[in-house]
Amino acid sequence: MRTSLLITFLFTLLAASTYAADSPAKPLVANSGFEVDADGDKWPDQWTKQKQGVTWEQEGENHFLRLVSSKPGEMVMVYHQVRLPADVRAVTLSWKQRISNLKPGKQPWFDARLLLEFKDAEGNKLAGSPSAPYARKNTDGWVDRSTSFLVPEGAHLLEFMPSLFQVEAGMLDLDDVTLVAADPAPLQEAAKAAAAAAKEKQEKNAAGRRAKAAAVLEKEGSIIANGSFQTDAKVGGVPDQWGKGKPGGDWEVENSNRFLRLKSLEKGKTVMLYREIDIPAGVEAIEFTWRQRITDLKPGKESYFDARIMMEFKDAAGKKIGKPSPPYARSNTEGWVEKKVQFLVPPAALSLEFMPSLFQVERGTYDLDDLKMKPVPAAELLAAAAAAAAMEKAAQVPAEEPNKAKWPLETHVEGNKIVDSQGKHVWLQGVNVVSLEFSIKGEKVMKSALVAVDEWKSNCIRLPVKEEYWYGRAAGQKDGGKSYRELVDQVITLVANRGAYVALDLHRFRAPNDLHVEFWKDAATVYKNHPAVLFDLFNEPHGISWEVWQKGGFVEEKKKPADEDNFLTPEEKAKAKNGFESPGMQKLIDTVRATGARNIVICGGLDWAYDLSGIANGHELSDTSGNGIVYSTHIYPWKRDWENKVMKVAAKHPIFIGEVGADINKMSFIPAEAQEDPYTWVPDMLGLIQKHKLNWTGFSFHPKATPILISDWNFTPTPFWGKFAKDALSGKQFELKKQR
Repeated sequence: MRTSLLITFLFTLLAASTYAADSPAKPLVANSGFEVDADGDKWPDQWTKQKQGVTWEQEGENHFLRLVSSKPGEMVMVYHQVRLPADVRAVTLSWKQRISNLKPGKQPWFDARLLLEFKDAEGNKLAGSPSAPYARKNTDGWVDRSTSFLVPEGAHLLEFMPSLFQVEAGMLDLDDVTLVAADPAPLQEAAKAAAAAAKEKQEKNAAGRRAKAAAVLEKEGSIIANGSFQTDAKVGGVPDQWGKGKPGGDWEVENSNRFLRLKSLEKGKTVMLYREIDIPAGVEAIEFTWRQRITDLKPGKESYFDARIMMEFKDAAGKKIGKPSPPYARSNTEGWVEKKVQFLVPPAALSLEFMPSLFQVERGTYDLDDLKMKPVPAAELLAAAAAAAAMEKAAQVPAEEPNKAKWPLETHVEGNKIVDSQGKHVWLQGVNVVSLEFSIKGEKVMKSALVAVDEWKSNCIRLPVKEEYWYGRAAGQKDGGKSYRELVDQVITLVANRGAYVALDLHRFRAPNDLHVEFWKDAATVYKNHPAVLFDLFNEPHGISWEVWQKGGFVEEKKKPADEDNFLTPEEKAKAKNGFESPGMQKLIDTVRATGARNIVICGGLDWAYDLSGIANGHELSDTSGNGIVYSTHIYPWKRDWENKVMKVAAKHPIFIGEVGADINKMSFIPAEAQEDPYTWVPDMLGLIQKHKLNWTGFSFHPKATPILISDWNFTPTPFWGKFAKDALSGKQFELKKQR
């Protein structure tokens, strides 16, 4: 007797014979009984020697393969490949097996099984692999097994992998492994019948679930049963329909009211509740309302590491078929607040996966209550979706090839002015096109740059970037930053092709570190002597001395958290906590010049780049081989003493107001009484800029990055800031009535 179970099955292929109903099927596996060892290497010919746990055994005159599990949870496997003739559409696999001392593992598939998988000629896995024959009990001696299955289109190889799959213990003997071509017709008919039966069962199950969902809606006015969490029939502290929470998720009670609490237990670890909600037939759109309370929230390093409610639709087969945009929050609330969103339902949707979560936040507590989902008419949402799609399409701006004939002239510093290569004064005026400092893909940056130059008449944009994204080190970047760098380059080319300039801003805070030196060594090499590009070396220095700012030195532990923390990597947060050695601003300049780049460099002062007084008091920076230094200030309505902090330096050096602006909504981190009304502050600030021809880029050309110049992605100017700035860029003159 020649025995061998599912182990060495599909490895070598014998002759490529075509299945024919009127002739015997020829075997596709050589030495299927493991008897031939012509080379005398103590292993059956045509079968690759296997790893530990597989041996070639003999009983009487018969040889076979043996798999033995030597320790619990171990994977013992025979791997064999069989090459399939192109015209084989179905096969029959037969083998003998003997199983003894088998103790399956914890999972249902931790047993003795024959894994089978098809691959194409390039080695890619194909859909349509057969289910694995398996056994979870011992056999009474040798037993015959066989199975027939269809071969998917394009299959070139069949991987045959008999195994003891993470069992506790056991022995599997295999012999007489044969594979022959089979008639595909009966199998195809059986597959069709099975598919029809499965579909019928699926439809029946879906109809039942939809009916129950309709009953829930009729009873509760919502498709979420017990969305208030108050019903607890077992009086066990766990609301009906919801189940016991996982670590970080629990049910709390305040004044007899029960609600869900998600609490971050470990920095960067997601805390989530999961529930699948069935949807009645005919529902085209849903209105979701709820109450939430958020405390002590500190979002993670990515823009989507926050408090959010993730949702995803599934069809009757369990396939995911789309998801609404998740409602999210990145700041605390003042007590309980009511929230509402509406979203469309895909026609084939049977259920909605509902997953409120604290998604990889640093810390925080997220309370939810009174969840309701009810059907609403889809017409308005469809119209809004169509309008959004049209807007998105309109926002798509194709990349352009560089047109150097239209690029602006190279600039350099003369006295306190920026001039071009023909000696003409260049007055840089424009906006900050933001988002590449907090998003690896940016948010409409190409369209924003185009509108800023063509419609708002900017001759310069400030483009904030992040070195972590530049090098592809953030979560979600799998190309080493290639697509991010390409987008930055596309924006620069778009602007340069229109004769305007770009201030490439490394959007970091407090003090430079070695990563920023690394960035400028690379970025300056890429844009070396590009006439349209100026290098804004470091966004907002603060909390250091002028000596450290200029020459570098140790930067002590930060006393308290700040808004910039949302932009820091874990490594940078550790440095900020424990202190670090800063190379200083002069080192950044020297790094740029060492690449051979002459480009103007822009250097922000202290106090979040506002204060330039140290420049006039012995802390000027040096540039002996480039086109000069422009000093940058960021001015907002709570900044005072313009004369000493800015204008004294402006008498000798060019000034670039890299960020400036005001919002009607006051900043939460600045005392309200210190923030002037934008309707009085903005005209005077523009008057100061125009009187002294200070270079400037307004912040920000984004409807959500305050202070906002635009209220929407139609680029509608905000009345309190955007309209004034747009008028100034178009040439309207403003009078400086009051110096601050």
